[in-house]
Amino acid sequence: MTEVDLDAPEPAYLQLAAILRARISAGEFATGPLPSNRTLRQEYGIGEFAVSHALRVLIDEGLIYSVPRRGYYVVRRK
Repeated sequence: MTEVDLDAPEPAYLQLAAILRARISAGEFATGPLPSNRTLRQEYGIGEFAVSHALRVLIDEGLIYSVPRRGYYVVRRK
């Protein structure tokens, strides 16, 4: 899945969380932050709440962490 389908029964935030989870697994964000909330909203055509909720899901899963005013980063695995 590379797009958020607004007509799908699964909420947009869960779709985005799945997309970002796959991108993280692929190592796409290993050297820097995730895209900004604004960029994710524009890239996937969803609202601020959906993006924030998706990022919260990934934080709760222990995949990413937030640095205030700097962005979201992937948790480094040892």
